[in-house]
Amino acid sequence: MSDKKVSELSRRGFIKVGAGALAAASMPMFFIKDAWVAKDFRNNPKGAASVKFGFNVPQTGAYADEGADELRAYKLAVKHINGDGDGGMMNTMKPLSLKGNGILGKKLEYVTGDTQTKSDAARGSAKRMIEKDGVLMVTGGSSSGVAIAVQGLCQEMGIIFMAGLTHSNDTTGKDKRRYGFRHFFNAYMSGAALGPVLKKEMGTNRKAYHLTADYTWGWTQEESIKNTTEALGWTTVETVRTPVGAGDFSQYITPVLNSGADVLILNHYGKDMINSLTQAIQFGLKDKMVDGIQFEIVVPLFSRLMAQGAGDAIKGILGTTNWNWSLQDEGSKAFVKSFGQEYGFPPSMAAHTCYVQALLYADACERAGSFYPPEVIKQLEDYDFDGMGNGPTLYRGADHQCFKDVLVVRGNANPSSQFDLLKVEQVVPSAQVTYDPKIFGGELGPYEV
Repeated sequence: MSDKKVSELSRRGFIKVGAGALAAASMPMFFIKDAWVAKDFRNNPKGAASVKFGFNVPQTGAYADEGADELRAYKLAVKHINGDGDGGMMNTMKPLSLKGNGILGKKLEYVTGDTQTKSDAARGSAKRMIEKDGVLMVTGGSSSGVAIAVQGLCQEMGIIFMAGLTHSNDTTGKDKRRYGFRHFFNAYMSGAALGPVLKKEMGTNRKAYHLTADYTWGWTQEESIKNTTEALGWTTVETVRTPVGAGDFSQYITPVLNSGADVLILNHYGKDMINSLTQAIQFGLKDKMVDGIQFEIVVPLFSRLMAQGAGDAIKGILGTTNWNWSLQDEGSKAFVKSFGQEYGFPPSMAAHTCYVQALLYADACERAGSFYPPEVIKQLEDYDFDGMGNGPTLYRGADHQCFKDVLVVRGNANPSSQFDLLKVEQVVPSAQVTYDPKIFGGELGPYEV
């Protein structure tokens, strides 16, 4: 053992320098590795044959369609991590430490919970998974309100949270936590990616009316899109908050007709977006002219599942998405093939995000050689990887936000199948959507809890 290693272990209190230094230095390497876990941690699987993940997804509520696809992806990830199936993205992920025999030789198991797309229910479900089921990691969710609530709980309890769908700037901004990581992009990135396309297609003299989901995601998306459009020269006519799960949006759409606005921006997601967009089309907004200008509708964030629900209403609508099954990189093709063989249809961006999160955490444990959360966290911070869709990707250490290419998409006017609903208009390089982590504030907190 080198003098530097002896000195480091001595500083951490694992060996004594002096007469016994030589004997200590000759101890087997497994002792040195396990020194990181000399301090016990919650749900330490030491001695167990298996480890357990907690899949906390919306199985009911406005975002249940996304949750169903998340759960499909998580189950597929478990199969691949355990060495079953065709391996999916484990064949394309670079670098890769997983061996297809579980995690650090332990079989991976899982439990599930229903967030109900409600923060309190999600916290309760996650707490049960941690305390009763002994999960080592919690992942999932399709709402930023849920993600922030569960992320805070996991920080308190010393359990890593790998967020599912969460698009609010706050998740890795003012509400970021050391024990939370986000692979999904955020509202700021949607604005940065959409801006140039909106300018090119709609010009710089527009009047925008916002309908916004009344919680953290909607608020930050509205703010980000407003900042983007106003920088183009657009005027914001009105911003109106709507409750999640409203169902009928007619009372919110009617005032748009006589507002003087010529663009409606729907900051809605899941079934809410399906309903509000469909009703906006029924009210004739898509065919409306305002002072000789064609009225437009923009949905800053949407997915194939939402496009499927909206049907013809989605045709021609611009927005952004985190990933699309039509991408032709090797990782995306491997995942689409594997998911399709398992379930008979292509995966959504929700499925992609959650599958990747499960693999990233498992791989970080392999690289750390331990399940000890602080060491796993350090393996994820400032981690560069590729082969999982969207090009080279970085998990930034400063805020645990993932940076990769962003897709600007349009509802396909002439789909070739029931799944060919989004046309990728532009792949926006990650450099164009990267920002200074200081602009959203927040503190990650400690490694040790």
